[in-house]
Amino acid sequence: MTETDYYKLLGVEKQATDSEIKKAYRKLAMKYHPDHSKGDKASEDKFKQISEAYAVLSDKDKRQQYDAFGSAGFQQRYSQEDIFKNFDFSDIFRDLGFGGGMGKGGRGTRFSFGGGGGDLFGNAFGRQPQQPAKGGDLVYELPLTVQEVYSGTEKSVSFQHEGRSEQMTVKIPRGMISGKKLRIAGKGQASMYGGSPGDLFIKSVVVNDPVYAVKDHDLIMDREIKLTQALLGCRVSIPTLDGGELNLKIPPGIRHKTRMRLTGRGLPFMKGERHGDLYVSINIQAVRDLTDKQHRLIEQLAETGL
Repeated sequence: MTETDYYKLLGVEKQATDSEIKKAYRKLAMKYHPDHSKGDKASEDKFKQISEAYAVLSDKDKRQQYDAFGSAGFQQRYSQEDIFKNFDFSDIFRDLGFGGGMGKGGRGTRFSFGGGGGDLFGNAFGRQPQQPAKGGDLVYELPLTVQEVYSGTEKSVSFQHEGRSEQMTVKIPRGMISGKKLRIAGKGQASMYGGSPGDLFIKSVVVNDPVYAVKDHDLIMDREIKLTQALLGCRVSIPTLDGGELNLKIPPGIRHKTRMRLTGRGLPFMKGERHGDLYVSINIQAVRDLTDKQHRLIEQLAETGL
């Protein structure tokens, strides 16, 4: 996250008094206010930055939070709506001749930020008060087996909520592969500002399986065959997660490490009836100690040019 030095933006020292901060902002606001900058985008951006800095440094509590946690820590605790909420620019704008914060002649100059289309100065320009900021979200990493992801399950989870330990049973849907989350509203951290608590997110972490490797919704497994099976072709039994078996045909002359795909035999998606695929990696057994008979037969094969 980009560090923002509010003191530097206003050109004051960290030990500046409230009156020094206000004086510095008044001077810069007169220079960069859009009614003076005539549509200059750079000046408008600068005006937004110094106004944000003034909104923070002129508020005792916000300034303490900013000094204690720095820019990055402060911005994790305050959104721009929080920064400008309940803050009134009217007096200082009126002193500058900008009609109590509504622009010259009451035109209602407004500024948007962050792509959200909101009013930068919140209540200063007549917007209705917003709800207090909600508390932070919590993430609980839940280990799941491949079989649990395939079939769905119920899990008991324990977590800390508002200073106490809570336990609840969570229904895990099919297809909840690693990284997928379930949201449980209101079970996150309490709000520091009187708002609603945050949410609890149950995040899936698929544990290692002795048979299957997992890649998103696809499964990968190894199947070993003999050299003669690889040369002549064969059929091998492949276990599936539904408890059944597939009879996989191995073509003659298959190469070592060839992957064969079984369409739709992987893990289900959380929505709809789609499944990933099952990939079977064919490993040809290395020939180590040959019997005398095997050695003679291999020599005969060599004589045929094989």
